[in-house]
Formats: sequence, structure tokens, C-alpha cells
Amino acid sequence: MLGIFNRAAKGPLKAFTRNASTASSNTANPSNKAATIAASISGITAAVYSYQYGLIDQVFASGLEEGLHAPAFPWNHNGWLDSFDHNAIRRGYQVYREVCASCHSLDRIAWRNLVAVSHTSDEARAMAEEQEYTDGPNDQGEPFQRPGKLADYMPPPYPNEEASRAANGGALPPDLSLIVKARHGGADYIMALLTGYQDPPAGIAVADGMNFNPYFPGGSIAMGRVLFDGLVEYDDGTPSTTTQMAKDVATFLSWASEPEHDDRKKMGFQAVIILSAMTAISLYVKRLKWSPIKTRKLVYNPPK
Repeated sequence: MLGIFNRAAKGPLKAFTRNASTASSNTANPSNKAATIAASISGITAAVYSYQYGLIDQVFASGLEEGLHAPAFPWNHNGWLDSFDHNAIRRGYQVYREVCASCHSLDRIAWRNLVAVSHTSDEARAMAEEQEYTDGPNDQGEPFQRPGKLADYMPPPYPNEEASRAANGGALPPDLSLIVKARHGGADYIMALLTGYQDPPAGIAVADGMNFNPYFPGGSIAMGRVLFDGLVEYDDGTPSTTTQMAKDVATFLSWASEPEHDDRKKMGFQAVIILSAMTAISLYVKRLKWSPIKTRKLVYNPPK
């Protein structure tokens, strides 16, 4: 009788043990399946990425082909109500005149555009008179040379495109009048380009006569580094570091691409104020005129 009881007691215990082991195995199987699925997804993702974009070195090469994206710099004129730093425009013009003007033109800017922006009328007139312009004809029907006037545009460094290419090894330096508008990134790109010169990394070949700059498409640029600390002596005593000169000339070129920038923002602010006032007056008049019409009650008195 006792043996039967012992066998009966051992039976449920074995059943419970088997059920527990089965439950643990069932719990382990989903976790293994999840790990397998995750590993498969990772492998497929890596394969698709390699097929679509190539290996890491290929991705780096494709980035150089398009040029690195310039970082966003804190410009004083980017806000809705912000205007240009006119001291920076004056310093930037000095950098352009002493460094950039030997190769790059500024065809769309006249001397008069500098007046009341970065220079006085006398200063701009004096700079214009330093240049010689071909005018005419004179009384004898011949062209003649005369000093510049405020109405004249800034002269180019070369008489024509062929002379420009011949002096720069076949490369044509672009006109800088609209360079900020013509380049993705605008002033950020100009700033990054001027300060981004460096030695090429291992595995990157640069042709003779070219310079490595990761912000320029392709990574190789014919223009060498032109800004060095102390290259320009500012009139206001600002330290002429490479970064400061790049910031100033980028600000000047931003203004050159849009001289009406400050006036446009001022007119826009005035327009917002005037239109807001007119809108408020229109709503008041509308409410005044329509309120009696919408709230009136018509009473019909039938004839008796």
C-alpha cells in the first residue's frame, strides 16, 4: 500500500518536471528566433548598404567628389530683422582689394555702392580716381583714358577671358559679384573654403599644381591658400587672423551679392506693420457694418 502511494506521489512530480522543462525550452526558442532574425536583418542591411553606397573608402571618395557640406556659421545678417555688420563689410572689401582683386573681378559693384555702406563719399571717390578707364570718343573721335568716377564699375583684373586663363594656368577665376548666391551654402561655403586648406590624407592623390580642399567638389582646387595670419593690416586695429579675414571677406561678398539686403528687410518690416494695421481696421469696419445686419430681427405684422 505504501509503495502504491509512493508511485502515485512520484508520478505528478515527474509530470511537473517535464512540463517545466518544456516551458523553459518554449521560452528559449522565441529568444533564439529573435536573435536569428536580428542577425539576418543586420546582414541584409549591410549587404544592401554596400551594394548601394559601396565600401567606406568609396563613400569617402564620393563625398570628395561633391565636396564636404560646409558647417553653419553664426552670421550677423541671417536673422529676420538683422542687418549687415558694416565694419565687417569695410574690412572684407580691404581683404578683397589687397588679396582677391588680383585674380577675381567684381563686375556688378560700382564705386557708388560703397558710399554710406562701408566708406564715405570722399573715400569711394578717391579709390575710383586711382583707376584708369577708357572713355570717348573725344573731339577728335578717339578714345581716351580718364580717372574713375563713382558711377564706374570696379575694373576687372584682366581685359578678357583669354588673358585670365593664360595668367592662371588655364583656369578661369570666377566673378565674385554673385558667388555667394551661386554656391550651395552661400557665405558658409566661402568661409569653409578659405579656411579648409590642408594636406591630403593618405590614399588621396592630388595632381601637380592643385591643392587639396575637402570643401571643393573633387577635393582638388587650382587656387592655393591665399589667407595667412597678419596678411592684411586692418585700419580699425582688428587682429587679421585667417579666420577673421575669411569671415570679413565672406560678409563683404554676401553684401555684394545683395546690396539691397538691409533696405529690403526694412521695407518688409514696414510692410508688415502697415498691412497688420490695415487688416485690423478692415476687421473692425467689417464688424461695425455687418453686426447690425447679422443681429437684426424682422417682424412681420400682417394686415388687419
